[in-house]
Amino acid sequence: MWAPTTFPIILCSSGAHDLFTPALCLPANMATFVEILRSEFPQLDAELLQYVTDVLDSGQSDFESENDLFEAVGELLQDVSGEAKGDDDIRAICQRMYRSMRMNHHGPSQAQVLLDAPIQLSQITDYDVDPQVLSVLLMKKDQSSTVDVRKLEKAEAKLKAKQEKRSEREIQKTGGNVVMEEASASQAASKKENRIESSGKNKSYDIRIDNFDVSFGERVLLTGAELHLASGRRYGLVGRNGLGKTTLLKMLASRSLRVPSHISILHVEQEVAGDDTKALQSVLECDTLRESLLKEEKELNARISAGKGDGSESVRLSEIYGKLEEIEADKAPAKASVILAGLGFKHNMQQQMTKEFSGGWRMRLALARALFGRPDLLLLDEPTNMLDVRAILWLENYLQTWPSTILVVSHDRNFLNTVATDILHLHSQRLEAYRGNFESFLKTKEERLKNQQREYEAQQQYREHIQVFIDRFRYNANRASQVQSKIKLLEKLPELKPVDKDSEVILRFPDGFEKFSPPILQLDEVDFWYSSSQPVFKNLSVSADLESRICVVGENGAGKSTMLKLLLGELSPVQGIRHAHRNLKIGYFSQHHVDQLDLNVNSVELLAKRFPGKVEEEYRHQLGSYGISGELAVRPVASLSGGQKSRVAFAQMTMLCPNFYILDEPTNHLDMETIEALGRALNKFRGGVILVSHDERFIRLVCHELWVCENGGVTRIEGGFDEYRDILHEQFRKEGFL
Repeated sequence: MWAPTTFPIILCSSGAHDLFTPALCLPANMATFVEILRSEFPQLDAELLQYVTDVLDSGQSDFESENDLFEAVGELLQDVSGEAKGDDDIRAICQRMYRSMRMNHHGPSQAQVLLDAPIQLSQITDYDVDPQVLSVLLMKKDQSSTVDVRKLEKAEAKLKAKQEKRSEREIQKTGGNVVMEEASASQAASKKENRIESSGKNKSYDIRIDNFDVSFGERVLLTGAELHLASGRRYGLVGRNGLGKTTLLKMLASRSLRVPSHISILHVEQEVAGDDTKALQSVLECDTLRESLLKEEKELNARISAGKGDGSESVRLSEIYGKLEEIEADKAPAKASVILAGLGFKHNMQQQMTKEFSGGWRMRLALARALFGRPDLLLLDEPTNMLDVRAILWLENYLQTWPSTILVVSHDRNFLNTVATDILHLHSQRLEAYRGNFESFLKTKEERLKNQQREYEAQQQYREHIQVFIDRFRYNANRASQVQSKIKLLEKLPELKPVDKDSEVILRFPDGFEKFSPPILQLDEVDFWYSSSQPVFKNLSVSADLESRICVVGENGAGKSTMLKLLLGELSPVQGIRHAHRNLKIGYFSQHHVDQLDLNVNSVELLAKRFPGKVEEEYRHQLGSYGISGELAVRPVASLSGGQKSRVAFAQMTMLCPNFYILDEPTNHLDMETIEALGRALNKFRGGVILVSHDERFIRLVCHELWVCENGGVTRIEGGFDEYRDILHEQFRKEGFL
């Protein structure tokens, strides 16, 4: 006999009557299928009935006609009926079930309520349950099946083939590209909150979002999380790559998470579209009130000049002039110009049309527009990625006087130490808030973890002590009451968890060190230009060896990436000589490495296409060395986070074991733990390194030499990064930024 079993029960209200249906056995619209199957095939056993209903339910979206349904289960039903029903009879039954499926699918949905407590099937006769459904629920499990197992497998194979064919059609519709998963968010809101929001009485600029979830496709990123942002404070959002920091910003920007409607939000995510608008005017247009007043003023003056006025124009003009004076509209161009200059736009660049700028400069323009617009909530995602060291130092100073709320995702420790007043740590699908900058966060977090571990260990000792007593006197009648008391005490103890520390990130660059006679890599009196009217370098002479640790800095457009390509041999000097040792193998990490990755394949396939002839295990091992392992390695590259794509690029770059690395902005998109691991790996690597970076901590961690690209040449700074920082601060003072 089948032992009594408990199932969650769903109450389905169909209009005519109420019936109880076990949620684990029958979906909402399966009762109709059960009725048809039981009436037409009374000899159908429990296991086969369950199998057929599962097939019908899971294949609903795949069945495009009754023929599809017949192909899936017709042969099984024919086998059950034996000679009692012919092929036409089975097809007619499948047609009835298909029509029932369509009607249920498109008709009014049945309301479902999950009961609070399970119901034992042995007691289900106490409830008002449809007899046909009840007969299915109480079937004995030991009834033997009369259907050929091979025919069952054949039916499953047909359904699987149908689903695969449907998937292929979907891929063809999208041109063969990967269909990206979408992010979604949900949150609980009280009636009180909804009432206050709808009444328009909420004037606070604090943001409080409780008990919310965020998912990306099927992956849960945050669950039951809380986000509290106090007006006027600057929050740094930190956490490992791929945990959902960027997705959280997007959910806030799109208001998928409920932010009070009177709070304006600006998310610096996409570059400004290129058109004929001048850069300065593009920034000024962010002040919509000023722009609308100026436009109206122009229209009114035109009507007066044309003699079409009715006398009301003068009154309205007086109002407009008063409002323009109130918002200090005349000072707006100067304010916008200061922001653009701080972000690297020289005076002549501010008058250029936006379509003349590269993508990187348009991203700076988007940042300038956000800073000028001054929203109530400013969302910044890795703002330092698009900036050089000079612009980062300016932005740090500018944001320290920012009047409203900032939420910034950044991997730059120095930037967060200077700008952030609070840190939000995303881990284990939740957010934890810390007061203070990043260094304060590290100290507080470490202390919290130590206390948590001490409390856990102390409780474990206490539990063991009580358990020893229980085990010793469990069967002693004289101590029975004491044992029961101890058991209850154990049950009441809060369940503390051990410290769940993040695994250490480890990167390793395979050594390629050999003793080479100099010169190893050099440029000798090189001239280079893309256009003869605008030379990039004049008489450039630099050299590096296998022990070099060189960082190249300088303003955007000064020629840093061009010099790297000259050293690589990707560009040829107009005059002068590039020399590289014949045994030199250079690994190159491009600033735009993502553009060089095939986003429609997974990481294993990517390496296999680039370096064919190896077994899959070798590709997986190579990717695993850079943190792309398990499911990540077979996920489409397009679905990986920016930091994960960088790791794939590292795996690809090191596949052939170079003995010299040239890295252009390698820390962009990496989380702090990975940046630290990259620094350690480069320090252990036995070979030469030249890199371009704006990350101060990373530069100090790795580099022994500092080259400044400026004025068509390269200058070596003897005092390293400290001297370079002092030079920039002196420039700021002269330009009036400090």
